[in-house]
Amino acid sequence: MPYQPEPAYTHGTPEKTAVLLVNLGTPEAPTAEALRTYLKEFLWDPRVVEIPRAIWWLVLNGVILNTRPKKSAEKYARVWMPEGSPLKIHTERQAALLQGYLGERGVRGIVVDYAMRYGNPSIAHVLEKLKAQNCQRILLVPMYPQYAASTVATACDAVFTALQNMRNTPALRTIKHFHDHPGYIKAVAQSVRDYWTLHGRPDKLVMSFHGLPQFSLDKGDPYHCECQKSGRLIAEELGLSKEQYLITFQSRFGKAEWLKPYTAATLEQLGKQKTRRVDMVCPGFVADCLETLEEIALDVREDFLHAGGGEYHYIPCLNERDDWIRTLTDIVQDNLHGWLDQPDIVALEQGRLRALGMGAKK
Repeated sequence: MPYQPEPAYTHGTPEKTAVLLVNLGTPEAPTAEALRTYLKEFLWDPRVVEIPRAIWWLVLNGVILNTRPKKSAEKYARVWMPEGSPLKIHTERQAALLQGYLGERGVRGIVVDYAMRYGNPSIAHVLEKLKAQNCQRILLVPMYPQYAASTVATACDAVFTALQNMRNTPALRTIKHFHDHPGYIKAVAQSVRDYWTLHGRPDKLVMSFHGLPQFSLDKGDPYHCECQKSGRLIAEELGLSKEQYLITFQSRFGKAEWLKPYTAATLEQLGKQKTRRVDMVCPGFVADCLETLEEIALDVREDFLHAGGGEYHYIPCLNERDDWIRTLTDIVQDNLHGWLDQPDIVALEQGRLRALGMGAKK
């Protein structure tokens, strides 16, 4: 197997540690052509769609990629920011803030970057950038509070695949989840409190998580259980009774049974019950994206209002909130334990001189 060429190296160059944030991905533009490219990569991932490859190839290439890109492009156009895709912009900002917060705490020499599992910047490309900077230790941070094979595991798959092409691979650590991390729970709860301080309280708080096929739970994926725990802990932090909140699942795709209760059906039912006000929050996302800004903030709102509901409020994701970035910094520091020691400059120089004495190139 041919490996990628190793970057030029000078003996005595200090090794660096990198933190790589990874989120789901985004098309390059809100156009049918860009969505076709993005969806082809996303939906062909066997972690995302667990259907026999031959059958799924026919469905994907014969039907979905000929019909869905135009509709999806229209949805993206509704939420596209002047700077680009909301998910990409928020993730980029989170990486920059994390770099700053680490520096604020005296953690030096850490390279923070971000990548997308699907689309750009790709995981393989960013790993090449980190390797060129002599990053010999990498902490992978999938930006999903709750673990699922179709999110966290596939991000790890992409990293492992990229490492297979390297002769000199860096040390690697991964974060599996942070669904019950006290800082994450408090940050989500405080974002809700802050919203209520400005806009008052609802009759019902609905916490909507991204859905998965029911068989994923049946086969042992812990995602459903972790969503339930996150929701319960957030409700407890807010002091809510069981009657004051609901946990639902959104973004159903296809005709198979998915995790229930479905968000859209639940909001329609609340509307039929003439619920005076519903507030929505999406704790499974740490950055606003298509699924929150278009599906929840717009589409589900229409379902609720058309069914007879009263007020509908969407509470934004954590995005660049100070309490969330400080929590992310805590999580990263906890997982960098043992990698933060400053290099011994004298030892590095001695090693460089020894290498030169043995004939190494300068």
